[in-house]
Amino acid sequence: MSRVDVNCDLGESFGTYKKGNDSEILDYVTSANIACGFHAGDPSVMRKTVGLALEKEVKIGAHPGLPDLIGFGRRNMQLSSEEAYDLVVYQIGALYGFLKAEGAEMQHVKPHGALYNMAAADPSLADAIARAVYKVNPELVLFGLSGSELINAGENIGLATASEVFSDRTYQPDGTLTSRSQPEALITNDEKAVHQVIRMVKEKKVATLGGEEISIQADTICIHGDGIRALSFAKKIRGAFEQANIEAKSVR
Repeated sequence: MSRVDVNCDLGESFGTYKKGNDSEILDYVTSANIACGFHAGDPSVMRKTVGLALEKEVKIGAHPGLPDLIGFGRRNMQLSSEEAYDLVVYQIGALYGFLKAEGAEMQHVKPHGALYNMAAADPSLADAIARAVYKVNPELVLFGLSGSELINAGENIGLATASEVFSDRTYQPDGTLTSRSQPEALITNDEKAVHQVIRMVKEKKVATLGGEEISIQADTICIHGDGIRALSFAKKIRGAFEQANIEAKSVR
């Protein structure tokens, strides 16, 4: 039987602004990436999301992003390695406080949005993020795009890593995700997305936007929790796993 983690970005509401279906989606994932207040989330949302995840026995990770609430952390910013290190340590620490208060442990760290994509291609930025995670707790698992510089940096510093793939995104020949600025970046057909996921897990292959087949490592699959069909898609993914003899299991 194949095994794969299913993760989702959660805790992305802010103040009176509500985003996602956190409580419902937690029934179908094995790991939760909780926003730490820079791209989304606030202290109350963080506390409540931690509580929901613990109640449903879902493993918890920090989801640090760029300080860009208006752009939801999806706009590139210029920052030094030192700045990247500091903002990742800061955000891990914020979530760690809420976990400590509940007597719980953190499983992983997964950068968000532009920070994630920039680190996938930039070795120095990837190294800064990996160092930040390692310095806070060398037992944490670093989530990064399959085949990316972030995975390389984590392995080089001695962290456990989880190569991540995406159910609803298209891929480029170099293994990167198609930019959201492009019209075909997102896969909106559920059946196509499910088929892509099953192939990535079972065959370790994915078709690029241009039709080329490339190899890919799928340790954890991201499903986005803020789309209008997110909950129904999460149910379909788990149902498809049962039919394909794939077990959904956290990385730890």
